[in-house]
Amino acid sequence: MSNIDIGINENDRREIANGLKKLLADSYTLYLQTHNFHWNVTGPQFRELHLMFEEHYTELATAVDDVAERIRTLDVAVPATYKAFAELSSIKEVDGVPQASHMVTLLMQGHEAVVKTCRDVLKLSQKADDESTSALVSDRMRVHEKTAWMLRATQK
Repeated sequence: MSNIDIGINENDRREIANGLKKLLADSYTLYLQTHNFHWNVTGPQFRELHLMFEEHYTELATAVDDVAERIRTLDVAVPATYKAFAELSSIKEVDGVPQASHMVTLLMQGHEAVVKTCRDVLKLSQKADDESTSALVSDRMRVHEKTAWMLRATQK
């Protein structure tokens, strides 16, 4: 780490960055899963789900860049391999192509998992008075909570 002076000590920056790495891994894994389901969904809800999944993965593509850039702002290297993401992510990969209804359930659970990761990182950033990370993570949490709600509503 460089000697940067942004009002957050090195230990706190490292701890926050480690939490953000988990958020990045969860977000990227969810992005890949959502894109996979976008390509492979079939059934009576095909059009609705295909378009919804596209909206979700497009939003996630921007989000992963924002999270990665925050990690770099804290002067920590960003994990950027499938192997690293697999080790850090709380979201597990799916084998095969599930039925459309199960895709919705898996994505809902994925968004809920990201919310939990956000809550963990938010605690770290608040403790260190890192308002920039807190704002980013709070915004991410709100998006994932809303997306999980929309996916739940699709199942009713």
